[in-house]
Amino acid sequence: MRRLRPGREATCAEVAQVLQSYLDGHVDDLTARRVRRHLEHCRRCGLEAETYQAIKDSLGRRDHDLDAQSLERLRAFGQRLADQGEAGEAGSPA
Repeated sequence: MRRLRPGREATCAEVAQVLQSYLDGHVDDLTARRVRRHLEHCRRCGLEAETYQAIKDSLGRRDHDLDAQSLERLRAFGQRLADQGEAGEAGSPA
């Protein structure tokens, strides 16, 4: 189970690290509350969460497996989103 560090507001980079686990319901209650609070206030992370959820929902409705090329494009897309979140946090003041 993934967790965020306690004691302060979650950053975009922290949320990016646990977002998939959060959407799958595999985080503890404190982490879920902190991610939910961050998503309510951060438009960029909220849009990321909506995108991930839409992809997850779409895949859940499929009757057959994805071909390897489509799955690789999806993984690359997710990694680009995660990398952008980390890059955005690196430039933030501490």
